[in-house]
Amino acid sequence: MNISSTNLDARTCYRAVMSRDARFDGRFFTGVTSTGIFCRPVCPAPTPKEKNCRFHVSAATAMAAGFRPCLRCRPEAAPNSPAWNGVSTTVTRALRLIDEGALDRGNMSDLAGRLGVGERHLRRLFVQHVGASPKAVAQTRRLLFAKKLITESRCTLTEVALICGFGSIRRFNDAMRKLYGRPARDLRRQILQESPNGGIADKDDPAIALKIPVRPPFDWQHLLGFLGKRAIPGMESVDADCYRRTIRLGNTGGVLEISPDLENDQLIARFALPELSHLQAALERLRRLLDLSADPGEIAVQLGADPALASSVSARPGLRVPGAWDPFELCIRAVLGQQVTVAGAVTLAGRLVMAFGTLVDNARQANLTHLFPTPEALAAADIGAIGLPRSRAETISVLSAAFARGEFDFSAAPSSQIEAQLRAIRGIGRWTAQYIAMRALGDPDAFPEGDLALVRAMAALGEDLDGPALARRAEAWRPWRAYAAMHLWSCDPGARTKAREKNST
Repeated sequence: MNISSTNLDARTCYRAVMSRDARFDGRFFTGVTSTGIFCRPVCPAPTPKEKNCRFHVSAATAMAAGFRPCLRCRPEAAPNSPAWNGVSTTVTRALRLIDEGALDRGNMSDLAGRLGVGERHLRRLFVQHVGASPKAVAQTRRLLFAKKLITESRCTLTEVALICGFGSIRRFNDAMRKLYGRPARDLRRQILQESPNGGIADKDDPAIALKIPVRPPFDWQHLLGFLGKRAIPGMESVDADCYRRTIRLGNTGGVLEISPDLENDQLIARFALPELSHLQAALERLRRLLDLSADPGEIAVQLGADPALASSVSARPGLRVPGAWDPFELCIRAVLGQQVTVAGAVTLAGRLVMAFGTLVDNARQANLTHLFPTPEALAAADIGAIGLPRSRAETISVLSAAFARGEFDFSAAPSSQIEAQLRAIRGIGRWTAQYIAMRALGDPDAFPEGDLALVRAMAALGEDLDGPALARRAEAWRPWRAYAAMHLWSCDPGARTKAREKNST
């Protein structure tokens, strides 16, 4: 089934509801006119009559239509919907900014200004492509996250209200009462009575632990291996099944820990943070880091039809493109990785972090000691002191200064603009810019042209192509060229004996 934001096949949706097909969880929601409730396709409640069902591409559109969330299937626990793929790029960038809390800290005028459009035009685009206003999307986001914290965390209701941007417990209770028909404390009491062990809060664990739904299949081991090979000493660590790293949120630092619970199609994320006002933004960053909005079924259908990729797609279902916790960090790491192996890049990044990063107090993990350096710190630093060639040190200094001046906006600017800005800096070429687009921008169609490991992998598959020929060959993989690159890297015959080949930029 192919569901878009503008066209829901009602009959197909109803068949998914009748079968409680988990493949469609998060792709649409069912509003039931006889009850006024909207549910996930996997809801355990008795299947409603087809004539009473109204299908919505998101929780925001269902709530805008007057439906309230189901307490049994918990729409806030559904995987992120991929339904926005292919809509207006302005809307896509606006949704990303809303996810990062743009309307919690600012207003519609600020949001439209960052996107370079007028307020009225932005509202029209949302009505056309999303079916709900930007404010309705932001309010749905706040309410569903509040419900998640009520269900899964030990946060007090006052803390939940402030974390979710309501400003006061009164406003929070008014919103919850309007949506659920009861104040937040009664909702928490009901949840605890019905499922006393339903959450994952541990009274002996000071971290906030949350369940992160994933759309199966999900290749956690491949993702963990990719991140593990690139883990920066003092800032990241990977063991057999867990990824940990230090994180910067606002002006404070903390630690993130991610472990799998794939039997239940979810991950468990633990945030050890000194203050929680940025928790929801941290959750969105985590989703992008792990590429959790991808639709592996749709990607596999297209890439699996190509003989060169079919075996890898079959062997690695659920392969994701690893994202980035912070765009600036990824940009610096990409430049450090020029002309060296992965191991060499990790060594240089470790020196950079130890020399110019910020110490973080972390009693939970003694080996996680530093935050990645800020743009301001690197712009003023003697980068060459860590053993970099002068030209690459200058590239990092210029790039850091541009970030420090606020010249890059990875959330709002189009991918083409970011790539042009990057390539205007001496020492950053097409390969580096495309690699950054893959991971920091989450561009599913970015393709690091000229990568020798990709050429080598294709040769092992029986296709001897040079860089330009491979770029032409990759046209058949649009709009999923980034995933095709990940498949080729994963089956590179030289990957076990040497890390990524040197790439000229």
